[in-house]
Amino acid sequence: MERRLHLNWQLLVEEAKLRRKNQKLTQKRLALLAKVSTPTISRFEGGAKDIQLSSIFNILNILGLMDNRNLNFPDPNPQIIRSSGLIEFWGEGHNNKKILCRCSEEALEDLSGEREFTKIPLLRIFKQHQLSIEQIARRKYLENILEDDGSILIKSDDINS
Repeated sequence: MERRLHLNWQLLVEEAKLRRKNQKLTQKRLALLAKVSTPTISRFEGGAKDIQLSSIFNILNILGLMDNRNLNFPDPNPQIIRSSGLIEFWGEGHNNKKILCRCSEEALEDLSGEREFTKIPLLRIFKQHQLSIEQIARRKYLENILEDDGSILIKSDDINS
């Protein structure tokens, strides 16, 4: 699944500059906090695009413009919930918060291209497509697309979007 991501560089630079000023930080102080040189801050605010990505991340992080959340799957240990037709597994979000993730049989069918589950066990299909499933769960988590109970449900629509 490939998605197009767009970055409006000019808007990002303007927002960073505005935040620096609102936080009453000089370029020199921001450089010190972000562990970059003052000329790097000046070049960044001038719209230069040849700055190391790590330096940009440091600057944006200090200014509160970075989203450092992530959803990891240290031990997904998937389980079939027969009554609901879902595969359940756990992710670990911000501050080690456990997030219940579910994947529907239909979503697995769409991922695998298999139309008859009786021949291939669901857990095997899950494991074959685990990285894709985790990526979809991670995207939904970061976009705050959660169920009412705070869990993540991966449906057929999520596979094709």
